[in-house]
Amino acid sequence: MSMTLKNRVIIVTGAAGGIGRACALILGSAGARVVVTDVTDGRETVDAIRESGGEAVFIEADVGAESEVEALVSNTVEMFGKLDGAFNNAGVEQCAMPLHELTAAQWERAVRVDLTGVFFCLKHQIRAMLKSGGGSIVNTASALGSVAIPNASEYVAAKHGVIGLTKAAAADYGAQRIRVNAVLPGIIETQMVGRLADDPTFSAFFGKLKDRHPIGRFGQPSEVGETVKWLLSDAASFVTGASISVDGGYLAI
Repeated sequence: MSMTLKNRVIIVTGAAGGIGRACALILGSAGARVVVTDVTDGRETVDAIRESGGEAVFIEADVGAESEVEALVSNTVEMFGKLDGAFNNAGVEQCAMPLHELTAAQWERAVRVDLTGVFFCLKHQIRAMLKSGGGSIVNTASALGSVAIPNASEYVAAKHGVIGLTKAAAADYGAQRIRVNAVLPGIIETQMVGRLADDPTFSAFFGKLKDRHPIGRFGQPSEVGETVKWLLSDAASFVTGASISVDGGYLAI
């Protein structure tokens, strides 16, 4: 089976930077027509894809607002005539504090973006794919979708939910040729991780995390992107409902 994505229309959320940007570039290089979306300006990602010979457009959207997700998908189909795939990657990091100190607003923000946002994306992406005969969707969960660490209850809860939601969607739509999978990154060197490393509450624990990665280092965004490319391609045609760890062995020990 081929890993080419030539002419496939794929939405990437949270694509202005980090894992989303790296994945968008990889998908563009594989021939996909990439719809870059984020709450911040993603036109630099679009420019980078175009400079390498790919095709991309930017549509601003907040995944935590259903109306914006619905418009994102609708505009994508209007521009390209279909939707073949999506990488639902947009998210926010943990607040780095124990559960009893979290405010309702902090809890609700994490759940709204990291979990409910994935639901909104799935809902409207699947509607489009049902009309065009199928597709493939990948959701970003986390190694913390399977285990927990201190001072991250809202993030851990949301990412556990993403894994469950991925399995549920795969069960609902497999017979209609829509595959839904999740990637579980370990510590990946992004700006989000850099902000956590600078947080005095989290930094002491963060320094020990490299020892939990048997491969001996943290990951690069492109390493997650390559896994996503495979899951979105026909090479993964019999894979659905899976949670693929891209974590340097974090969950192995």
